[in-house]
Amino acid sequence: MPKTIKVVRGFSVALLIVIYAVLVHRVNVSGQPSVLGATLALIPIFLLIGTFALQADSRLASLSLILLSGLICWLLWPFVKQHTDFIFWIQDIGLMTVLLITFGQTLQKNRKPLCVHFAEMIYGDSPLPPAHIRYARLVTVAWVIFFSFIIMTSTLLFFLTPLTIWSMFVNFLTLPLVALMFIAEFMVRRRVLTDLPTGHPLDAVRAYLKNSARNR
Repeated sequence: MPKTIKVVRGFSVALLIVIYAVLVHRVNVSGQPSVLGATLALIPIFLLIGTFALQADSRLASLSLILLSGLICWLLWPFVKQHTDFIFWIQDIGLMTVLLITFGQTLQKNRKPLCVHFAEMIYGDSPLPPAHIRYARLVTVAWVIFFSFIIMTSTLLFFLTPLTIWSMFVNFLTLPLVALMFIAEFMVRRRVLTDLPTGHPLDAVRAYLKNSARNR
């Protein structure tokens, strides 16, 4: 039963993401200000605010954060409604920039590359061989390059092409490209590190989620 619940939950999340992407693309293709577009633009913001509110130290702080955010969004509603495409673009490159910084800052001197940390979570307490550490560092670099590519491509398409083309890239190509990146890295890993146990392309994601749940 728990496994079935996880499958249903995962399918539901994936379905919601697809529906959201289709609706956003529809709004972008129309090119007209709308209540639907403004609402879709604000949904990710409210989800982020809700996450912070749930983690607040007190109910008063949570309620105050939600009310303040609601007031700001109400005041900015005319701007958001008129410039939903710009809001969507900011959200897109904002997320990718956060990921780029998250991976990139771990490449600094005396820091552990993020993918090395993921590898350690996957393979438990046993120390990683030097070859695995070098490979995981290169994978971290590869993700930084990937996120930089997505940011640059999204920005160029947004400002230099019709909005429909940019919307197609952001809503229907970005996630498949991320999935392709995981699969390509997994295939390269199997060839370069021949002493690895049988695994899955999303092992790092699973290890991270499992570690996060354990630390709560």
